[in-house]
Amino acid sequence: MPLEPGKPHSHNAEEDSESTCHNRQDDSEAQNLQNQLRQNTEIAHSGNTLPSVPPNLVSVEELIEAEKGVCNMALAHEIVVDESFVIKQRDLPESSFEKTLEDIMKKAFWDSLRAQLNEDPPVYDHAIKLLGEIKELPSYGGPWKMNLNANVALSLRDGSLLSFLLPGHTRLRNQINEVLDLELIKQEAENGALHIPKLADFIIGMMGTLCAPIRDDDIKIIRDITDVVELFREIFAVLDLMKLDMVNFAISSIRPHLMKQSVDYERKSFQEFFDKQHGSLEITTEWLQEAASELLSSDADTSVYGGAAAGAKDTSALCPTSVLNHAYVKLLKWDHDNRLFPEPVLMDQSRFEEMQRELNQLTITAAVLLVIYNMTGAALSGLSGFPDRLKRVIKVLLTDMHMLSFHLSEAMVSMSEQICVEVNKCLSQHGFSLLTTEKETVLKGQIQAISSPDNSVHKLIDARIQTFLKMILASSNPKSVAVPGGLGPVRTELEEVTVKFLHLVNYNKLVFSPYYDAILTKVLKKNGSQLSGLSEEEQLSSR
Repeated sequence: MPLEPGKPHSHNAEEDSESTCHNRQDDSEAQNLQNQLRQNTEIAHSGNTLPSVPPNLVSVEELIEAEKGVCNMALAHEIVVDESFVIKQRDLPESSFEKTLEDIMKKAFWDSLRAQLNEDPPVYDHAIKLLGEIKELPSYGGPWKMNLNANVALSLRDGSLLSFLLPGHTRLRNQINEVLDLELIKQEAENGALHIPKLADFIIGMMGTLCAPIRDDDIKIIRDITDVVELFREIFAVLDLMKLDMVNFAISSIRPHLMKQSVDYERKSFQEFFDKQHGSLEITTEWLQEAASELLSSDADTSVYGGAAAGAKDTSALCPTSVLNHAYVKLLKWDHDNRLFPEPVLMDQSRFEEMQRELNQLTITAAVLLVIYNMTGAALSGLSGFPDRLKRVIKVLLTDMHMLSFHLSEAMVSMSEQICVEVNKCLSQHGFSLLTTEKETVLKGQIQAISSPDNSVHKLIDARIQTFLKMILASSNPKSVAVPGGLGPVRTELEEVTVKFLHLVNYNKLVFSPYYDAILTKVLKKNGSQLSGLSEEEQLSSR
């Protein structure tokens, strides 16, 4: 079990978030958390590492319950952390078996509906069922669940006219119930008096009343459809979109309220998950131990020591905040292919990976620009627009830098050639002498050498970026932290990454500070450090 802090107060979460979470299958945070914590990891421990907990078998019911909790926690986390978070329509891959099966079942249903309507006299059994679904959901309905009845696939959807109404929409509710009275519709069908186009006109008009403005064009399109089967199909398609609009509006509405209770809710859900999984925080413990060890080593940057004078590197200067800040920066250098991510930050692993890729590109970009300015001197450094043109060239050549098939050394060769062309072009336009053959050769060689992490310029820029991030985390006023020398040309891009990084770190501290505090207490006591604590008030003051 994890090192459990004092039990936090519980708060209510969205009860239906499990089904909503499954609609966002492109987000893998919940699945990542489950996969990692189910693995029986064998980690080599140093002398200070806490002993691992032997694996325990869990029942299927426990796994299902744990999955539900993780899904709810992941959804709440996404809503709070990602201000642009929306539920998207589920699009299956075209060549997938599930997509093929779904298409076959839908086609079979619509073909069956067309066959019934083409009979003489027409049979309205399926059409009446669809009208009932448009009016309100059956009690067994769910998102795209298939109910096979007489070899017909009947698609049940979340969207229905009554589901879009608010409690005060009494007049609209009465109109829907009156016009879409299924008993009356059945009687009209039996007597040959049913007029589906008339009902469709009412349905489309009501959809136009209830839909968001963004769906007005869709409503106009279905008004022009005359084929009854195609009309039903498009009505359901637009109802699905309207349902997504309603869900996303609800998310935006609850976000301010959820943020007030999200810290306690995520912490409580995290603890419950580990209690059910009989897990431990050994990956987190190892991560924090490494950070403490690095800060104690002679090459640790003095700027990360909270409250310590410059140059002070004794263990008494080491505090939980400095260790944790250094640990967060380490996540931007993580080997995601060969190491498991610490449990408390696992739901944000994809975000840390994205920031890591962005910082890797910025490191190369800043290093290349530094080499160029050192070679050309003051001739080009003050020209407006020139750095931006060079950054665009570099960015294009580093676009696929995160892919396994990408070879940085080869890209740097192409970059050196293109950079020399751009430099000579700019020198010529402003009346300066072109680079000599010797200088051009040297410049190309220096640019190509940056591909090695051991290159002195590469290491310098990387160290300055790491120092800048640590200073940002340690500062009570991050906006006052100056960008180190050599990073000026990429200042805007670096600050954009820093804002995202700071937002994730501050929120993660608020949620998991009791766990970090418990682990760091053990780690730092073994090093003779004085523990000052990691209170939530301290985290709130740094936001």
